[in-house]
Amino acid sequence: QVQLVESGGGLVQAGGSLRLSCAASGRTFYRYDMGWFRQAPGKEREFVAAVSWNAGSTYYADSAKGRFTISRVNAKNTVYLQMNSLEPEDTAVYYCAAEFSAGPPRSRWNDYRYWGQGTQVTVSS
Repeated sequence: QVQLVESGGGLVQAGGSLRLSCAASGRTFYRYDMGWFRQAPGKEREFVAAVSWNAGSTYYADSAKGRFTISRVNAKNTVYLQMNSLEPEDTAVYYCAAEFSAGPPRSRWNDYRYWGQGTQVTVSS
């Protein structure tokens, strides 16, 4: 089992940047694929990005391609989401998620068992 804690959210103007962090507990972080999801008010939770256990593979939603970068440092038990060129449509609660590695990184929220509490990102126009 792994516990996840997100940080780095906040208020930013359109065009700005934020870097989200997700710190994981435990000694087996390297065994997990990691994902970032987001949920805006009144909308379903949606996939943003995922990274494989060894950072060898990454996968992005179309809305994130070219603007967001997912990365991880296993020695620090941490996964990051660098978000650039933010738009008001990116406003949401961002969650990190973990699941034991089993093939390519996954994009469905119900493929992940472990979740953080979320961090709010607000982009003003």
